[in-house]
Amino acid sequence: METPLKTHPLAACFPMLPEHELHDLAESIKTDGQAMPIVLDPDGALLDGRNRLAACELAGVEPRFTTYSGADQTAYIIAANVRRRNLSEGQRAMIHAMARSLSGHSLRTHAKLHDISRTRLSLANTVLKNAPDLAEQVRLGVLGLDAANDLMRRRKAEADAIQAQHDRLLRHAPDLATQVTEGHLTRDAATAALDQRLEEQRLRARVEEIDAIRRADRDPGPALTELADHGDIDWHQAHQRAEDYLTQRNAAITRDQQHLTAIADSWTTLRNLARYPDSAYATDVLDGLTPDARALTGHLLALEAQPEEAQQHS
Repeated sequence: METPLKTHPLAACFPMLPEHELHDLAESIKTDGQAMPIVLDPDGALLDGRNRLAACELAGVEPRFTTYSGADQTAYIIAANVRRRNLSEGQRAMIHAMARSLSGHSLRTHAKLHDISRTRLSLANTVLKNAPDLAEQVRLGVLGLDAANDLMRRRKAEADAIQAQHDRLLRHAPDLATQVTEGHLTRDAATAALDQRLEEQRLRARVEEIDAIRRADRDPGPALTELADHGDIDWHQAHQRAEDYLTQRNAAITRDQQHLTAIADSWTTLRNLARYPDSAYATDVLDGLTPDARALTGHLLALEAQPEEAQQHS
């Protein structure tokens, strides 16, 4: 009988024996004969016995066939193969996931019908759906199911990161995104260029804000924004000068507030002196001051001694 031209898709999910085991099976068949027939469906598609068929060909023995007459080929293939093969748990889960996609059963139904962990079946189904190449490696026993799942997640994370990078370019710098699409720039180079642009925009906004404060302070120096635009300094230098100005300004404000607070706190003393400006006490106090302090105090005493209406006009 000629070798069947096709194999049932589910039967094809089960990996072939390693070459040395296949040769051992061929020697056994050659010596002792084929113990079990190769099972075909009524249309001649192979349901079970791919390894026996290959071993018969190696041994030069005419294979023996039988035809399956049952109603559920899927259940038969699983029963004939999954229990008696030296398959890992991950391989079994993956083969069941492939079988479920062929049968159309829900995960719950398939897990219940074939007594397999729904969790492992769900995991295998996820890998099969999102990374068929990794699923194939699990089926063949090259890669464990958990390792395949981890690799699939890493791939997805990398793909999501690349997509996010591309979306960011499209949103903020369509011209750079176009250069990436056309192959003139790498995505990393375009992202670096975008980061530089955004940083300069941030620095510009901050420098413009502090330039406005300098103008309001009547600062005579040139606008730092103009210096950067003309290329006399870069934006980092402009930003540093602007922040230095703001730091010095805030320090000066704090210092002057402290001085004025000290004056306000001492105003009672000034008022007491103003009540008797010609007293010996007042004279002794003023004589102990520096010339500048004595002149200022004298001026303030004069203001304090004026009627309220005159102070308002002074």
